[in-house]
Amino acid sequence: MEVSATASVHKENGVVANPPKELDAGALFVLKSQGSWLHCGYHLTTSIVGPVLLSLPFALTLLGWVGGLICLALAGLVTFYSYNLLSLVLEHQEKLGNRQLRFRDMARDILGPGWGKYVVGPLQFGICYGAVIACTLLGGQSLKFIYLLSNPGGKMELYQFITMFGGVTLILAQMPSFHSLRHINLVSLILCLAFSACVTAGSIYIGHSNKAPVRNYTVKGSAKDRNFGIFNAISIIATTYASGIIPEIQATLAPPVKGKMFKGLCVCYGVIVTTFFSVAISGYWAFGNQAMGTVLSNFMGDEKPLLPTWFLLMTNVFTLLQVSAVTVVYLQPTNEVFEKKFADPKMPQFSTRNVVPRLILRSLSVVVATTFAAMLPFFGDIMALLGAFGCIPLDFILPMIFYNVTFKPSKQSLIFWVNTLIAGVSFLLVGIGAVASVRQIVLDAKTYRLFANM
Repeated sequence: MEVSATASVHKENGVVANPPKELDAGALFVLKSQGSWLHCGYHLTTSIVGPVLLSLPFALTLLGWVGGLICLALAGLVTFYSYNLLSLVLEHQEKLGNRQLRFRDMARDILGPGWGKYVVGPLQFGICYGAVIACTLLGGQSLKFIYLLSNPGGKMELYQFITMFGGVTLILAQMPSFHSLRHINLVSLILCLAFSACVTAGSIYIGHSNKAPVRNYTVKGSAKDRNFGIFNAISIIATTYASGIIPEIQATLAPPVKGKMFKGLCVCYGVIVTTFFSVAISGYWAFGNQAMGTVLSNFMGDEKPLLPTWFLLMTNVFTLLQVSAVTVVYLQPTNEVFEKKFADPKMPQFSTRNVVPRLILRSLSVVVATTFAAMLPFFGDIMALLGAFGCIPLDFILPMIFYNVTFKPSKQSLIFWVNTLIAGVSFLLVGIGAVASVRQIVLDAKTYRLFANM
């Protein structure tokens, strides 16, 4: 049987590790601990930097220049801080001989069994599987966009392209472990830089051309709409920075993990600063308060594309390829759950006993996600609601609580009150963001239709 590097007993700074625990199949096969800090950086980048960043110019239309850039920078600082807190807690637990490999393991060991089983586990599963559905929908939309550029007036419908993208995901889903995605995620990192550079260059080109739209940077709508728009924008920005699988990514590191996650986060946030701010600023500058839900829609213009067809095709191909990597990354928590329940850790990973259920269950998972994506092409509204209930608690609230409970900083210390303040404000945003998301679902309900060709 394959032996995980986590199953080692060591002594560090006078602390003797607890006896090694026998790993279940999910931890042993999917969360294989063999990666370097650079591999961790690739995984982190793919989990955060995706085509969802193309909605950032729209978020700025709801906040304006000052509010938008402040929120964008503040969310980046808070998440970088939050993810480092999670990493410190995980490193501390490993030092004590209790390496936690999953978010729900952290919740179970730090807050109690019920938190892992009934709160964090379902929240994380819902967010990650929802991301798979959303990415499948986005992949289908990118394919359709490429099809219409090369064949204007084509009759194929959106659900057909979603099915095609699902077929590609079906193959990639069979990658055996998170660690085995390291090369795919390196390509993903390069692709996200490429499509962000294309979008930035395209926005600047349009902004300086005679096709440039009349730009207005005032926030549109009534006072009520503007107030709800602020919270919608905050939800969009928070969801764009969200990962939800930080412990699972750290689990792919070969022990000892001390300091490696920080290096990986520096790689990731270097890419984030480069892509998020360039796309947000250039897109909002070029289109003002006319920026759409995804800035690529603005490139199409009212009557004809504002950029050469070859440029739009290239940008969409980069986006399509990168979203396929994001989809497979967010399948990993589902894969891990299946392996834990249905695989036998005492048998080799590639034995018939383990390969057959893996093939069946992963394929079934992709088929279900593809079906939902085809049925619900308005899934973005639902994902916003899931983001309010899932992304903010997992990425903005729980890391603060985990740190305070684990290290017990003095109530007179700055770190205690910073953590408490972030958690408290984030808790309020959960409620307000959920209300704003439900309101948007109600407003858009009249356009909902199953298998709509959007």
